Amino acid sequence: MLKGFRDFILRGNVMDLAVAVIIGAAFTAIVTALTTNIINPLLGAVVGKPNFDYMIAHVHGGEIEYGKFLTAVVNFLLIAAVVYFFLVVPTQYLLKRFNPPAAAAPTTKACPQCLGDIPVAATRCKFCTQPV
Repeated sequence: MLKGFRDFILRGNVMDLAVAVIIGAAFTAIVTALTTNIINPLLGAVVGKPNFDYMIAHVHGGEIEYGKFLTAVVNFLLIAAVVYFFLVVPTQYLLKRFNPPAAAAPTTKACPQCLGDIPVAATRCKFCTQPV
């Protein structure tokens, strides 16, 4: 029973997932600091307030705090933009640069008798009917 647990834990994908969760938590702190300390004050300079929490609708004596929802949406979009432009785009660039696309497998071959192009899976030439 313990051997099975050990094999499960030492599997590559479990360790990769654990590392990804730890790095994701650390990266969350960085993105939150960027959003809170840099982007929200810039937004506040343009709009006048750093968030939309002040927006409240009064309906029949109740309060609908839709400003908090708008702040959450803006924060999500900012975090998504930071992740895309600072992680996804550079990673795609590096992958393209260091891993050139593999050459596609040929789809045709030459017939040894007539030198006509025939599909790779063909067993007989369509031009001269020679077995291939």
